[in-house]
Amino acid sequence: MGWLVRRKAVGAALFGLLMVAGCSSGGGSGSAPSAATPSGTGGGASSKASPGDDAAATEAAYRKWGLKPFAPPPAPPAEKPVKTKPGDVPVVSDIPTNEKIVFVTFDDGAEKDPKFVEMMRDLKVPFTMFLTDDIIRSDYGYFKPLQDLGNSIENHTLSHPNLRTLGAAAQKNEICAQETKLGKEYGKAPGLFRPPYGNWNENTRTAAKSCDIRALVLWRETMQITNMQYQRGDKKLHPGDIILAHFRGPKELKGTSMTQMTANMLRHIQEQGFTVARLEDYV
Repeated sequence: MGWLVRRKAVGAALFGLLMVAGCSSGGGSGSAPSAATPSGTGGGASSKASPGDDAAATEAAYRKWGLKPFAPPPAPPAEKPVKTKPGDVPVVSDIPTNEKIVFVTFDDGAEKDPKFVEMMRDLKVPFTMFLTDDIIRSDYGYFKPLQDLGNSIENHTLSHPNLRTLGAAAQKNEICAQETKLGKEYGKAPGLFRPPYGNWNENTRTAAKSCDIRALVLWRETMQITNMQYQRGDKKLHPGDIILAHFRGPKELKGTSMTQMTANMLRHIQEQGFTVARLEDYV
């Protein structure tokens, strides 16, 4: 009888070990997935977040700045709608499109608010920077994290003059010398140029062409502190509009921060049913 009791005890122990091995294994026919790891995924830090997790993180990031997430922009067109001809530099204020998209741009570079970098890292809204050397030279590095987010740095002259008051040679220096400086500082020479105050003439286009600029970029709307100014009489956004904002300093903002001004602008865009696309994908 003793040998029979011992045999039953050994059999029970072996059965228990097999059951433990079966529950902890992720492979094999009939094995159950771990309750801590969704079926079909690996565990640990290498697992990818679900779409629901991504959406929740995006909503939290926007909520931090008092905003709601934008709808994703459409895929960039296979062919850019702004055409360039040999020997010609087009001047654009808006992009030909039927999509409900607009394009956000920031000029000059006067205000260098670290909170703005944090904001744009959170929101991931695309924008284009048109920078002037006299204004940014005290801190070229401020704009590099913004560039690293995928936002391009473009040309806004060396010293922000009214180009109409300058001769051809002086205009060429303002544009071409800034191409060189920005290319050296940020690793890529700009392809777009915005004339200060929106003032330009044919000498400007000739100078821009000689500096390998592919387009002069103007605007349709200007963001002030809380409100948006419109060029058109109907005072609303249109598909493809380019919006001008500035890296404004504290005196201009009059108690409003750079991030608050930007949030105001994004609300205006969203309230009219638009989303934001990347300008360089279209011109």
